[in-house]
Amino acid sequence: MPAPTTLGQRFLGKAAVITGASRGIGLAVAQRLAAEGASVLITARHQEQLDEALAALGGNAIALAGHADDPDHRAEVLAAVEHHFGGLDVLVNNAGINPVFGPLETADLDAARKIFEVNILGTLAWTQAVLAHPGLGFRQRRGNVVNVSSVSGDVPAPGLGLYGISKAAVSHLTRTLSMELAPDIRVNAVAPAVVKTTFARALYEGREAEVAAAYPLGRLGEPDDVAAAVAYLACADASWVTGQILTLDGGLRNAGGLG
Repeated sequence: MPAPTTLGQRFLGKAAVITGASRGIGLAVAQRLAAEGASVLITARHQEQLDEALAALGGNAIALAGHADDPDHRAEVLAAVEHHFGGLDVLVNNAGINPVFGPLETADLDAARKIFEVNILGTLAWTQAVLAHPGLGFRQRRGNVVNVSSVSGDVPAPGLGLYGISKAAVSHLTRTLSMELAPDIRVNAVAPAVVKTTFARALYEGREAEVAAAYPLGRLGEPDDVAAAVAYLACADASWVTGQILTLDGGLRNAGGLG
Protein backbone atom coordinates (compact mmCIF):
# COMPACT_ATOMS: atom_id res chain seq x y z
CA MET A 1 0.00 0.00 0.00
CA PRO A 2 1.13 3.57 -0.60
CA ALA A 3 2.03 5.65 2.43
CA PRO A 4 -0.96 7.60 3.80
CA THR A 5 -1.14 11.27 3.00
CA THR A 6 -0.77 13.89 5.70
CA LEU A 7 -4.21 14.61 7.08
CA GLY A 8 -5.71 18.06 7.27
CA GLN A 9 -8.48 19.30 9.54
CA ARG A 10 -11.39 19.29 7.10
CA PHE A 11 -13.86 18.30 9.83
CA LEU A 12 -12.74 20.64 12.59
CA GLY A 13 -15.83 21.74 14.50
CA LYS A 14 -17.99 19.11 12.77
CA ALA A 15 -19.87 16.19 14.31
CA ALA A 16 -20.47 12.81 12.73
CA VAL A 17 -22.43 9.62 13.37
CA ILE A 18 -21.10 6.38 11.89
CA THR A 19 -23.23 3.25 12.16
CA GLY A 20 -21.74 -0.24 12.25
CA ALA A 21 -18.47 1.25 13.44
CA SER A 22 -16.98 -1.10 16.02
CA ARG A 23 -14.53 -2.53 13.47
CA GLY A 24 -13.71 -2.76 9.77
CA ILE A 25 -14.86 -0.04 7.40
CA GLY A 26 -17.01 1.78 9.96
CA LEU A 27 -14.20 2.08 12.48
CA ALA A 28 -11.76 3.20 9.78
CA VAL A 29 -14.20 5.93 8.74
CA ALA A 30 -14.59 7.06 12.35
CA GLN A 31 -10.82 7.14 12.79
CA ARG A 32 -10.35 9.16 9.60
CA LEU A 33 -13.00 11.74 10.46
CA ALA A 34 -11.74 12.04 14.04
CA ALA A 35 -8.16 12.45 12.80
CA GLU A 36 -9.38 15.33 10.65
CA GLY A 37 -10.98 17.08 13.59
CA ALA A 38 -14.51 15.66 13.85
CA SER A 39 -16.35 14.74 17.01
CA VAL A 40 -17.75 11.27 16.36
CA LEU A 41 -20.40 8.99 17.76
CA ILE A 42 -20.08 5.36 16.73
CA THR A 43 -22.75 2.70 16.96
CA ALA A 44 -22.80 -1.08 16.65
CA ARG A 45 -24.52 -4.02 18.31
CA HIS A 46 -22.02 -4.84 21.07
CA GLN A 47 -20.83 -2.36 23.68
CA GLU A 48 -17.65 -4.32 24.46
CA GLN A 49 -16.47 -4.05 20.86
CA LEU A 50 -17.41 -0.38 20.79
CA ASP A 51 -15.37 0.25 23.95
CA GLU A 52 -12.36 -1.31 22.23
CA ALA A 53 -13.00 0.89 19.21
CA LEU A 54 -13.10 4.01 21.37
CA ALA A 55 -9.57 3.25 22.53
CA ALA A 56 -8.48 3.46 18.88
CA LEU A 57 -10.25 6.78 18.39
CA GLY A 58 -9.25 9.04 21.22
CA GLY A 59 -10.31 12.66 21.18
CA ASN A 60 -13.96 13.63 21.27
CA ALA A 61 -15.64 10.29 20.61
CA ILE A 62 -18.51 8.42 22.21
CA ALA A 63 -20.20 5.09 21.52
CA LEU A 64 -23.66 3.62 22.02
CA ALA A 65 -24.62 0.00 21.42
CA GLY A 66 -27.84 -1.06 19.73
CA HIS A 67 -29.37 -2.49 16.60
CA ALA A 68 -29.33 -0.29 13.51
CA ASP A 69 -32.96 -1.11 12.72
CA ASP A 70 -34.21 -0.24 16.23
CA PRO A 71 -35.97 3.15 16.36
CA ASP A 72 -35.33 3.47 20.11
CA HIS A 73 -31.60 3.07 19.49
CA ARG A 74 -31.69 5.73 16.80
CA ALA A 75 -33.49 8.12 19.13
CA GLU A 76 -30.95 7.46 21.91
CA VAL A 77 -28.03 8.08 19.56
CA LEU A 78 -29.38 11.35 18.21
CA ALA A 79 -30.25 12.60 21.69
CA ALA A 80 -26.67 11.90 22.72
CA VAL A 81 -25.34 13.75 19.68
CA GLU A 82 -27.42 16.80 20.55
CA HIS A 83 -26.32 16.68 24.19
CA HIS A 84 -22.59 16.14 23.59
CA PHE A 85 -21.97 17.84 20.25
CA GLY A 86 -24.82 20.34 19.87
CA GLY A 87 -25.63 19.34 16.31
CA LEU A 88 -24.77 17.00 13.45
CA ASP A 89 -22.95 17.51 10.14
CA VAL A 90 -22.22 14.02 8.78
CA LEU A 91 -24.18 10.76 8.80
CA VAL A 92 -22.39 7.65 7.53
CA ASN A 93 -24.79 4.75 7.02
CA ASN A 94 -22.39 1.82 7.20
CA ALA A 95 -24.37 -0.76 9.19
CA GLY A 96 -25.20 -3.78 7.07
CA ILE A 97 -25.66 -7.53 7.33
CA ASN A 98 -25.38 -10.56 5.09
CA PRO A 99 -26.32 -13.67 7.07
CA VAL A 100 -26.89 -15.94 4.06
CA PHE A 101 -24.90 -17.20 1.07
CA GLY A 102 -26.39 -19.10 -1.83
CA PRO A 103 -28.72 -18.93 -4.82
CA LEU A 104 -31.91 -16.89 -4.81
CA GLU A 105 -33.86 -19.98 -5.86
CA THR A 106 -33.58 -21.41 -2.36
CA ALA A 107 -33.15 -18.17 -0.41
CA ASP A 108 -34.71 -17.98 3.04
CA LEU A 109 -37.33 -15.24 2.76
CA ASP A 110 -37.18 -14.44 6.45
CA ALA A 111 -33.44 -13.83 6.06
CA ALA A 112 -34.19 -11.69 3.02
CA ARG A 113 -36.60 -9.57 5.02
CA LYS A 114 -33.97 -9.03 7.73
CA ILE A 115 -31.30 -8.07 5.18
CA PHE A 116 -33.62 -5.58 3.53
CA GLU A 117 -34.80 -4.23 6.89
CA VAL A 118 -31.26 -3.45 8.04
CA ASN A 119 -29.48 -2.61 4.80
CA ILE A 120 -32.20 -0.66 2.99
CA LEU A 121 -34.81 0.51 5.45
CA GLY A 122 -32.22 1.05 8.17
CA THR A 123 -30.30 3.40 5.89
CA LEU A 124 -33.48 5.33 5.07
CA ALA A 125 -34.64 5.36 8.69
CA TRP A 126 -31.38 6.82 10.01
CA THR A 127 -31.54 9.52 7.37
CA GLN A 128 -35.17 10.31 8.17
CA ALA A 129 -34.42 10.43 11.89
CA VAL A 130 -31.51 12.84 11.44
CA LEU A 131 -33.60 15.12 9.23
CA ALA A 132 -36.54 15.11 11.61
CA HIS A 133 -34.60 15.72 14.83
CA PRO A 134 -35.26 19.33 15.87
CA GLY A 135 -32.07 19.74 17.89
CA LEU A 136 -29.47 18.61 15.35
CA GLY A 137 -29.85 21.36 12.76
CA PHE A 138 -28.76 18.93 10.05
CA ARG A 139 -30.38 20.83 7.20
CA GLN A 140 -29.34 24.23 8.51
CA ARG A 141 -25.73 23.00 8.85
CA ARG A 142 -25.87 21.74 5.25
CA GLY A 143 -25.26 18.19 6.37
CA ASN A 144 -23.83 15.31 4.40
CA VAL A 145 -25.03 11.72 4.16
CA VAL A 146 -22.66 9.02 2.90
CA ASN A 147 -24.07 5.53 2.44
CA VAL A 148 -22.05 2.35 2.06
CA SER A 149 -23.20 0.37 -0.95
CA SER A 150 -21.26 -2.34 -2.82
CA VAL A 151 -20.13 -3.28 -6.32
CA SER A 152 -22.39 -6.31 -5.88
CA GLY A 153 -25.27 -3.85 -6.15
CA ASP A 154 -24.24 -3.20 -9.75
CA VAL A 155 -22.92 -6.57 -10.91
CA PRO A 156 -24.39 -9.87 -9.68
CA ALA A 157 -21.96 -11.93 -7.59
CA PRO A 158 -22.48 -15.68 -7.12
CA GLY A 159 -24.04 -16.48 -3.76
CA LEU A 160 -24.51 -12.83 -2.81
CA GLY A 161 -27.86 -12.24 -4.49
CA LEU A 162 -29.82 -10.95 -1.52
CA TYR A 163 -26.97 -8.76 -0.33
CA GLY A 164 -26.47 -7.40 -3.85
CA ILE A 165 -30.15 -6.62 -4.24
CA SER A 166 -30.11 -4.74 -0.95
CA LYS A 167 -27.06 -2.72 -2.02
CA ALA A 168 -28.58 -1.94 -5.42
CA ALA A 169 -31.47 -0.45 -3.48
CA VAL A 170 -29.04 1.54 -1.30
CA SER A 171 -27.45 3.01 -4.43
CA HIS A 172 -30.81 4.01 -5.88
CA LEU A 173 -31.92 5.33 -2.50
CA THR A 174 -28.80 7.48 -2.47
CA ARG A 175 -29.53 8.96 -5.89
CA THR A 176 -33.18 9.60 -5.04
CA LEU A 177 -32.44 11.25 -1.70
CA SER A 178 -29.80 13.43 -3.34
CA MET A 179 -32.46 14.91 -5.59
CA GLU A 180 -35.08 15.28 -2.86
CA LEU A 181 -32.76 16.88 -0.30
CA ALA A 182 -30.84 19.24 -2.57
CA PRO A 183 -29.66 21.94 -2.35
CA ASP A 184 -29.24 21.91 1.42
CA ILE A 185 -27.99 18.35 1.92
CA ARG A 186 -25.65 16.26 -0.19
CA VAL A 187 -26.12 12.48 -0.36
CA ASN A 188 -23.50 10.17 -1.87
CA ALA A 189 -22.32 6.59 -1.50
CA VAL A 190 -19.22 4.45 -1.79
CA ALA A 191 -19.40 1.03 -3.46
CA PRO A 192 -16.42 -1.12 -2.50
CA ALA A 193 -15.39 -4.45 -3.95
CA VAL A 194 -13.72 -6.93 -1.57
CA VAL A 195 -12.22 -5.12 1.41
CA LYS A 196 -10.12 -6.98 3.97
CA THR A 197 -12.52 -7.02 6.91
CA THR A 198 -14.02 -9.67 9.14
CA PHE A 199 -17.33 -9.11 7.35
CA ALA A 200 -15.81 -10.09 3.97
CA ARG A 201 -13.31 -12.67 5.18
CA ALA A 202 -15.15 -15.62 3.62
CA LEU A 203 -14.60 -14.09 0.18
CA TYR A 204 -10.80 -14.20 0.35
CA GLU A 205 -9.56 -16.13 3.40
CA GLY A 206 -6.98 -18.71 2.47
CA ARG A 207 -6.77 -17.52 -1.13
CA GLU A 208 -6.08 -13.81 -0.94
CA ALA A 209 -3.35 -13.82 -3.60
CA GLU A 210 -5.65 -15.65 -6.01
CA VAL A 211 -8.53 -13.23 -5.44
CA ALA A 212 -6.29 -10.17 -5.58
CA ALA A 213 -4.78 -11.29 -8.89
CA ALA A 214 -8.02 -10.27 -10.64
CA TYR A 215 -7.57 -6.65 -9.50
CA PRO A 216 -5.46 -4.45 -11.80
CA LEU A 217 -3.96 -2.72 -8.76
CA GLY A 218 -2.87 -6.12 -7.47
CA ARG A 219 -4.43 -6.06 -4.03
CA LEU A 220 -7.69 -6.16 -2.17
CA GLY A 221 -9.12 -3.08 -0.54
CA GLU A 222 -8.26 -1.94 2.97
CA PRO A 223 -10.70 -0.20 5.32
CA ASP A 224 -8.57 2.94 5.09
CA ASP A 225 -9.16 3.04 1.31
CA VAL A 226 -12.89 3.32 1.93
CA ALA A 227 -12.46 5.76 4.81
CA ALA A 228 -10.50 8.17 2.62
CA ALA A 229 -13.26 8.13 0.00
CA VAL A 230 -15.97 8.69 2.59
CA ALA A 231 -14.04 11.60 4.07
CA TYR A 232 -13.76 13.19 0.63
CA LEU A 233 -17.48 12.84 -0.12
CA ALA A 234 -18.44 14.25 3.28
CA CYS A 235 -16.15 17.29 3.24
CA ALA A 236 -16.27 20.68 1.54
CA ASP A 237 -13.84 19.47 -1.15
CA ALA A 238 -16.83 17.63 -2.63
CA SER A 239 -19.25 20.54 -2.31
CA TRP A 240 -20.41 20.12 -5.94
CA VAL A 241 -20.81 16.36 -5.71
CA THR A 242 -24.14 14.74 -4.90
CA GLY A 243 -26.03 11.64 -5.98
CA GLN A 244 -22.80 9.82 -6.85
CA ILE A 245 -21.90 6.19 -6.20
CA LEU A 246 -18.10 6.12 -5.97
CA THR A 247 -16.84 2.68 -7.00
CA LEU A 248 -13.81 1.50 -5.03
CA ASP A 249 -12.57 -1.67 -6.71
CA GLY A 250 -8.92 -1.39 -7.65
CA GLY A 251 -9.92 -1.41 -11.31
CA LEU A 252 -11.73 -4.75 -11.08
CA ARG A 253 -14.85 -3.88 -13.05
CA ASN A 254 -12.92 -2.26 -15.90
CA ALA A 255 -10.92 -5.47 -16.12
CA GLY A 256 -14.12 -7.48 -16.54
CA GLY A 257 -14.31 -8.72 -12.97
CA LEU A 258 -17.52 -9.68 -11.17
CA GLY A 259 -19.31 -10.23 -14.48
